[in-house]
Amino acid sequence: MSYKDLSIEHSKVIPDLIIFRPSMSWDLRGNIYTSYNEEIYREHLPGGINFIHDKFALSKHNVLRGLHGDTKTWKLVSCVYGEIYEVVVDMRPESPTYKKWEAFTLNSEDYCQVLIPPRFVNGYYVASDRAVFHYKLAYTGDYIDAGEQITIHWDDTELGIDWPCKDPILQARDILK
Repeated sequence: MSYKDLSIEHSKVIPDLIIFRPSMSWDLRGNIYTSYNEEIYREHLPGGINFIHDKFALSKHNVLRGLHGDTKTWKLVSCVYGEIYEVVVDMRPESPTYKKWEAFTLNSEDYCQVLIPPRFVNGYYVASDRAVFHYKLAYTGDYIDAGEQITIHWDDTELGIDWPCKDPILQARDILK
């Protein structure tokens, strides 16, 4: 993989979000792409980020997960199967983009990746029959799990997120307001 194989851009809404688009090779069997190469990504990541933990979530259609985040974890997220509507919200009170959000369509056709900094929340809605969401995580110390994460209600009226659903399938912590 060379620089020509990876497109990098910053969000126009929230410039601290970085979007990576790996190139793919397609043929009659399907496709192949590189999801991460430290040597190449290192030049585009803020200093000191060291990815140490990967998670995958399989969800069915109409599931909405989030909005969740924490104060120290960097997340490189993508959809490796199916299609999701990914939303990222800046929750840094000192930021000029505080409480602004941006939505991305992530799918297994282009494998777009979004780098989410700490103190942001993200959530996603499964638009396809099934989807597999991938989180590549960088943090120091212990992983901040569900009980210690920031949770914002998915349909918070102040944020006004334009979700492509009205009555999604939610887990208990996302139902409570």
